Amino acid sequence: MQALLDTIAQFQMPTDACRIFHGRGGRYPGCEHLVLDAFPPVLVLTSFQPLDEVQLATIGQALETRWAQLGNTQALSWVFQMRQPGAKAETRLMSGSVPEPHTVTEAGLQYRAHVLRGQNHGIFLDMAQGRQWVRAHIENHPEHRHGLKVLNLFAYTCAFSVVALDAGARQVLNMDMAQGALATGQQNHQLNGLTGASFLAHDIFSSWGKITRGGPYHLIIIDPPSYQKGSFVATKDYAKLMRRLPDLLRPGGHVLLCLNAPELNTAFLQDQMAEIAPELQFVERVANPAVFADVDEERSLKVLVYRAPPSTAAAD
Repeated sequence: MQALLDTIAQFQMPTDACRIFHGRGGRYPGCEHLVLDAFPPVLVLTSFQPLDEVQLATIGQALETRWAQLGNTQALSWVFQMRQPGAKAETRLMSGSVPEPHTVTEAGLQYRAHVLRGQNHGIFLDMAQGRQWVRAHIENHPEHRHGLKVLNLFAYTCAFSVVALDAGARQVLNMDMAQGALATGQQNHQLNGLTGASFLAHDIFSSWGKITRGGPYHLIIIDPPSYQKGSFVATKDYAKLMRRLPDLLRPGGHVLLCLNAPELNTAFLQDQMAEIAPELQFVERVANPAVFADVDEERSLKVLVYRAPPSTAAAD
Protein backbone atom coordinates (compact mmCIF):
# COMPACT_ATOMS: atom_id res chain seq x y z
CA MET A 1 0.00 0.00 0.00
CA GLN A 2 3.01 2.25 0.33
CA ALA A 3 3.02 3.30 -3.32
CA LEU A 4 -0.54 4.60 -2.94
CA LEU A 5 0.42 6.53 0.20
CA ASP A 6 3.45 7.99 -1.58
CA THR A 7 1.24 9.16 -4.46
CA ILE A 8 -1.25 10.72 -2.05
CA ALA A 9 1.59 12.60 -0.33
CA GLN A 10 2.50 14.29 -3.61
CA PHE A 11 -0.64 14.63 -5.72
CA GLN A 12 -2.16 17.94 -6.79
CA MET A 13 -5.95 18.02 -6.86
CA PRO A 14 -6.87 18.17 -10.56
CA THR A 15 -9.63 20.34 -11.94
CA ASP A 16 -10.78 17.63 -14.40
CA ALA A 17 -12.02 14.14 -13.61
CA CYS A 18 -9.06 11.77 -13.93
CA ARG A 19 -7.18 8.85 -12.36
CA ILE A 20 -4.56 9.70 -9.76
CA PHE A 21 -3.21 6.24 -8.89
CA HIS A 22 -3.51 3.09 -11.02
CA GLY A 23 -2.42 0.04 -9.09
CA ARG A 24 -4.30 -2.19 -11.53
CA GLY A 25 -1.55 -1.72 -14.06
CA GLY A 26 0.76 -3.92 -12.00
CA ARG A 27 3.54 -1.34 -11.79
CA TYR A 28 3.25 -1.04 -8.01
CA PRO A 29 3.70 -4.47 -6.36
CA GLY A 30 1.29 -4.93 -3.49
CA CYS A 31 -1.12 -2.31 -4.83
CA GLU A 32 -2.60 -4.21 -7.75
CA HIS A 33 -6.06 -4.00 -6.16
CA LEU A 34 -6.10 -0.23 -5.59
CA VAL A 35 -7.04 2.79 -7.70
CA LEU A 36 -7.65 6.41 -6.72
CA ASP A 37 -9.73 8.70 -8.91
CA ALA A 38 -10.67 12.36 -8.79
CA PHE A 39 -14.22 13.38 -9.57
CA PRO A 40 -13.72 16.94 -8.30
CA PRO A 41 -14.41 17.93 -5.65
CA VAL A 42 -14.62 14.25 -4.57
CA LEU A 43 -11.91 11.59 -4.40
CA VAL A 44 -12.89 7.96 -5.00
CA LEU A 45 -10.79 5.06 -3.74
CA THR A 46 -11.61 1.66 -5.24
CA SER A 47 -10.26 -1.66 -3.98
CA PHE A 48 -10.73 -4.98 -5.71
CA GLN A 49 -10.15 -6.89 -2.49
CA PRO A 50 -11.26 -6.17 1.08
CA LEU A 51 -9.50 -3.49 3.12
CA ASP A 52 -9.73 -3.56 6.89
CA GLU A 53 -10.62 -0.53 8.99
CA VAL A 54 -6.98 0.09 9.95
CA GLN A 55 -5.96 0.29 6.29
CA LEU A 56 -8.87 2.59 5.50
CA ALA A 57 -7.98 4.81 8.43
CA THR A 58 -4.36 5.01 7.24
CA ILE A 59 -5.45 6.04 3.76
CA GLY A 60 -7.97 8.49 5.14
CA GLN A 61 -5.35 10.14 7.31
CA ALA A 62 -2.97 10.43 4.35
CA LEU A 63 -5.72 12.09 2.31
CA GLU A 64 -6.57 14.49 5.14
CA THR A 65 -2.91 15.44 5.61
CA ARG A 66 -2.37 16.13 1.92
CA TRP A 67 -5.68 17.97 1.66
CA ALA A 68 -4.58 20.32 4.44
CA GLN A 69 -1.16 20.81 2.82
CA LEU A 70 -2.85 21.88 -0.41
CA GLY A 71 -4.57 24.67 1.51
CA ASN A 72 -8.11 23.61 0.70
CA THR A 73 -10.71 25.52 2.68
CA GLN A 74 -13.44 23.04 1.76
CA ALA A 75 -13.57 19.84 3.81
CA LEU A 76 -12.16 16.69 2.20
CA SER A 77 -14.80 14.51 0.54
CA TRP A 78 -13.89 10.97 -0.33
CA VAL A 79 -15.70 7.76 -1.19
CA PHE A 80 -14.59 4.14 -0.83
CA GLN A 81 -15.87 1.38 -3.08
CA MET A 82 -15.00 -2.28 -2.62
CA ARG A 83 -15.49 -4.62 -5.56
CA GLN A 84 -15.13 -8.37 -5.65
CA PRO A 85 -15.94 -10.80 -8.47
CA GLY A 86 -19.49 -12.06 -8.28
CA ALA A 87 -20.49 -9.65 -5.51
CA LYS A 88 -22.31 -6.35 -5.54
CA ALA A 89 -20.02 -3.36 -5.07
CA GLU A 90 -20.08 -1.81 -1.60
CA THR A 91 -19.84 1.99 -1.57
CA ARG A 92 -19.28 4.19 1.49
CA LEU A 93 -19.00 7.94 1.89
CA MET A 94 -15.98 8.18 4.19
CA SER A 95 -15.98 11.93 4.83
CA GLY A 96 -17.46 15.16 3.53
CA SER A 97 -20.29 15.14 1.00
CA VAL A 98 -20.98 14.59 -2.68
CA PRO A 99 -22.65 17.39 -4.67
CA GLU A 100 -26.11 16.66 -6.00
CA PRO A 101 -26.20 17.00 -8.89
CA HIS A 102 -22.51 16.21 -9.28
CA THR A 103 -20.97 17.70 -12.42
CA VAL A 104 -17.37 17.10 -13.46
CA THR A 105 -15.32 18.43 -16.35
CA GLU A 106 -12.92 17.01 -18.92
CA ALA A 107 -11.19 19.13 -21.56
CA GLY A 108 -13.68 21.96 -21.15
CA LEU A 109 -16.85 19.85 -21.31
CA GLN A 110 -19.22 18.95 -18.49
CA TYR A 111 -20.58 15.55 -17.48
CA ARG A 112 -22.88 14.26 -14.77
CA ALA A 113 -21.17 11.94 -12.27
CA HIS A 114 -22.68 9.57 -9.70
CA VAL A 115 -19.96 8.15 -7.47
CA LEU A 116 -22.23 6.79 -4.73
CA ARG A 117 -24.08 4.26 -6.85
CA GLY A 118 -22.98 1.56 -9.23
CA GLN A 119 -19.55 0.60 -10.47
CA ASN A 120 -19.54 3.05 -13.37
CA HIS A 121 -19.47 6.68 -12.32
CA GLY A 122 -20.76 8.42 -15.45
CA ILE A 123 -17.57 8.77 -17.49
CA PHE A 124 -14.84 6.22 -18.19
CA LEU A 125 -11.59 7.92 -17.25
CA ASP A 126 -9.38 5.53 -19.21
CA MET A 127 -11.09 6.60 -22.46
CA ALA A 128 -9.88 10.21 -22.25
CA GLN A 129 -7.44 9.74 -25.14
CA GLY A 130 -10.13 8.06 -27.21
CA ARG A 131 -12.33 11.11 -26.77
CA GLN A 132 -9.39 13.34 -27.65
CA TRP A 133 -8.86 11.30 -30.84
CA VAL A 134 -12.53 11.78 -31.79
CA ARG A 135 -12.23 15.55 -31.31
CA ALA A 136 -9.09 15.83 -33.42
CA HIS A 137 -10.49 13.53 -36.11
CA ILE A 138 -13.69 15.54 -36.52
CA GLU A 139 -12.05 18.96 -36.29
CA ASN A 140 -9.48 18.02 -38.93
CA HIS A 141 -11.77 16.02 -41.23
CA PRO A 142 -11.83 17.28 -44.84
CA GLU A 143 -15.66 17.28 -44.76
CA HIS A 144 -15.76 19.18 -41.46
CA ARG A 145 -17.52 22.19 -42.98
CA HIS A 146 -20.43 19.99 -44.07
CA GLY A 147 -20.77 18.27 -40.70
CA LEU A 148 -20.11 14.61 -40.04
CA LYS A 149 -22.54 11.83 -39.15
CA VAL A 150 -21.47 9.66 -36.22
CA LEU A 151 -22.80 6.35 -34.89
CA ASN A 152 -22.11 5.76 -31.19
CA LEU A 153 -22.84 2.14 -30.22
CA PHE A 154 -22.98 1.09 -26.55
CA ALA A 155 -23.16 4.81 -25.88
CA TYR A 156 -23.56 4.62 -22.07
CA THR A 157 -23.83 8.30 -20.99
CA CYS A 158 -22.80 9.53 -24.45
CA ALA A 159 -19.48 11.21 -23.65
CA PHE A 160 -18.23 10.40 -27.16
CA SER A 161 -21.31 12.11 -28.59
CA VAL A 162 -20.75 15.24 -26.49
CA VAL A 163 -17.18 15.50 -27.76
CA ALA A 164 -18.17 14.78 -31.37
CA LEU A 165 -20.87 17.45 -31.49
CA ASP A 166 -18.69 19.98 -29.69
CA ALA A 167 -15.99 19.29 -32.30
CA GLY A 168 -18.41 20.04 -35.13
CA ALA A 169 -20.23 16.82 -36.01
CA ARG A 170 -23.67 17.38 -37.52
CA GLN A 171 -25.49 14.30 -36.20
CA VAL A 172 -24.80 11.58 -33.66
CA LEU A 173 -26.95 8.49 -33.17
CA ASN A 174 -26.46 7.12 -29.66
CA MET A 175 -27.63 3.57 -28.97
CA ASP A 176 -27.59 1.68 -25.68
CA MET A 177 -29.95 -0.76 -23.99
CA ALA A 178 -29.83 1.21 -20.72
CA GLN A 179 -32.49 3.92 -20.74
CA GLY A 180 -31.10 5.40 -17.51
CA ALA A 181 -27.62 5.82 -18.98
CA LEU A 182 -29.03 7.49 -22.08
CA ALA A 183 -31.09 9.84 -19.88
CA THR A 184 -27.83 10.93 -18.27
CA GLY A 185 -26.41 11.28 -21.77
CA GLN A 186 -29.22 13.67 -22.65
CA GLN A 187 -28.37 15.71 -19.55
CA ASN A 188 -24.73 15.81 -20.65
CA HIS A 189 -25.74 17.30 -23.99
CA GLN A 190 -27.95 19.86 -22.26
CA LEU A 191 -25.15 20.80 -19.86
CA ASN A 192 -22.96 21.67 -22.84
CA GLY A 193 -25.67 23.33 -24.93
CA LEU A 194 -25.36 20.77 -27.73
CA THR A 195 -27.94 19.71 -30.31
CA GLY A 196 -27.87 17.15 -33.10
CA ALA A 197 -27.93 13.98 -30.99
CA SER A 198 -30.55 11.26 -31.03
CA PHE A 199 -30.94 8.57 -28.40
CA LEU A 200 -32.30 5.07 -28.90
CA ALA A 201 -32.65 2.66 -25.99
CA HIS A 202 -32.63 -0.52 -28.04
CA ASP A 203 -30.81 -3.81 -28.30
CA ILE A 204 -28.27 -3.05 -31.01
CA PHE A 205 -28.40 -6.56 -32.43
CA SER A 206 -32.12 -6.27 -33.16
CA SER A 207 -31.99 -2.68 -34.42
CA TRP A 208 -29.90 -2.86 -37.58
CA GLY A 209 -32.78 -1.45 -39.63
CA LYS A 210 -32.83 1.76 -37.57
CA ILE A 211 -29.04 1.94 -37.61
CA THR A 212 -28.80 1.42 -41.37
CA ARG A 213 -31.45 4.05 -42.12
CA GLY A 214 -29.40 6.61 -40.21
CA GLY A 215 -26.27 5.94 -42.26
CA PRO A 216 -23.91 5.85 -43.89
CA TYR A 217 -21.62 7.29 -41.23
CA HIS A 218 -18.34 9.15 -41.36
CA LEU A 219 -17.35 7.70 -37.97
CA ILE A 220 -18.58 4.69 -36.01
CA ILE A 221 -17.62 4.24 -32.36
CA ILE A 222 -17.97 0.80 -30.78
CA ASP A 223 -17.27 0.69 -27.04
CA PRO A 224 -19.05 -2.40 -25.68
CA PRO A 225 -18.72 -4.07 -22.29
CA SER A 226 -16.28 -6.97 -22.49
CA TYR A 227 -18.86 -9.24 -20.88
CA GLN A 228 -22.45 -8.48 -19.93
CA LYS A 229 -24.69 -11.50 -19.52
CA GLY A 230 -27.70 -11.29 -21.78
CA SER A 231 -26.30 -8.29 -23.64
CA PHE A 232 -22.78 -8.64 -24.99
CA VAL A 233 -20.03 -11.25 -24.86
CA ALA A 234 -16.97 -10.04 -26.74
CA THR A 235 -15.72 -13.45 -27.82
CA LYS A 236 -18.90 -14.21 -29.75
CA ASP A 237 -20.61 -10.86 -30.34
CA TYR A 238 -17.85 -8.54 -31.57
CA ALA A 239 -17.74 -10.43 -34.87
CA LYS A 240 -21.43 -9.64 -35.43
CA LEU A 241 -20.64 -5.93 -35.24
CA MET A 242 -17.67 -6.17 -37.57
CA ARG A 243 -19.77 -7.82 -40.30
CA ARG A 244 -21.98 -4.73 -40.46
CA LEU A 245 -19.21 -2.13 -40.69
CA PRO A 246 -18.53 -2.12 -44.47
CA ASP A 247 -22.18 -1.34 -45.24
CA LEU A 248 -22.50 1.30 -42.50
CA LEU A 249 -19.37 3.34 -43.25
CA ARG A 250 -19.11 6.01 -45.87
CA PRO A 251 -16.22 5.65 -48.31
CA GLY A 252 -13.11 6.67 -46.39
CA GLY A 253 -15.05 6.52 -43.11
CA HIS A 254 -13.43 5.48 -39.85
CA VAL A 255 -14.34 3.14 -37.02
CA LEU A 256 -13.08 3.22 -33.45
CA LEU A 257 -13.03 -0.31 -32.01
CA CYS A 258 -12.74 -0.36 -28.21
CA LEU A 259 -12.22 -3.32 -25.91
CA ASN A 260 -11.49 -3.36 -22.18
CA ALA A 261 -10.91 -7.04 -21.51
CA PRO A 262 -7.54 -8.00 -19.98
CA GLU A 263 -7.87 -11.57 -21.21
CA LEU A 264 -8.25 -10.51 -24.87
CA ASN A 265 -5.31 -8.93 -26.68
CA THR A 266 -5.05 -6.63 -29.68
CA ALA A 267 -4.78 -9.62 -32.02
CA PHE A 268 -8.29 -10.69 -30.98
CA LEU A 269 -9.68 -7.62 -32.75
CA GLN A 270 -7.16 -7.47 -35.57
CA ASP A 271 -7.49 -11.12 -36.56
CA GLN A 272 -11.28 -10.96 -36.63
CA MET A 273 -11.29 -7.77 -38.69
CA ALA A 274 -8.82 -9.29 -41.15
CA GLU A 275 -11.16 -12.25 -41.60
CA ILE A 276 -14.57 -10.58 -41.46
CA ALA A 277 -13.98 -7.14 -43.01
CA PRO A 278 -10.60 -7.30 -44.78
CA GLU A 279 -11.38 -4.19 -46.83
CA LEU A 280 -11.10 -2.06 -43.68
CA GLN A 281 -7.53 -0.92 -43.15
CA PHE A 282 -5.88 -0.75 -39.73
CA VAL A 283 -4.66 2.79 -39.01
CA GLU A 284 -3.40 2.91 -35.42
CA ARG A 285 -3.89 1.97 -31.81
CA VAL A 286 -4.77 5.01 -29.72
CA ALA A 287 -2.51 5.33 -26.68
CA ASN A 288 -4.09 5.22 -23.24
CA PRO A 289 -3.59 8.07 -20.74
CA ALA A 290 -0.11 7.83 -19.22
CA VAL A 291 -1.48 7.26 -15.72
CA PHE A 292 -3.09 4.02 -16.97
CA ALA A 293 0.26 2.51 -17.99
CA ASP A 294 0.37 -1.27 -17.56
CA VAL A 295 3.23 -3.72 -17.21
CA ASP A 296 1.52 -5.55 -20.09
CA GLU A 297 -0.20 -3.14 -22.46
CA GLU A 298 -2.06 -6.05 -24.03
CA ARG A 299 -4.05 -6.30 -20.79
CA SER A 300 -5.00 -2.64 -20.82
CA LEU A 301 -7.75 -0.83 -22.74
CA LYS A 302 -7.48 -1.36 -26.48
CA VAL A 303 -8.69 1.37 -28.85
CA LEU A 304 -8.07 0.61 -32.53
CA VAL A 305 -8.75 2.82 -35.56
CA TYR A 306 -9.76 1.36 -38.94
CA ARG A 307 -10.57 3.11 -42.22
CA ALA A 308 -12.87 2.13 -45.05
CA PRO A 309 -11.50 2.35 -48.60
CA PRO A 310 -12.13 5.65 -50.39
CA SER A 311 -14.76 5.88 -53.09
CA THR A 312 -13.79 5.99 -56.73
CA ALA A 313 -16.50 8.65 -57.14
CA ALA A 314 -17.16 11.77 -55.13
CA ALA A 315 -19.06 11.17 -51.90
CA ASP A 316 -22.55 12.59 -51.73
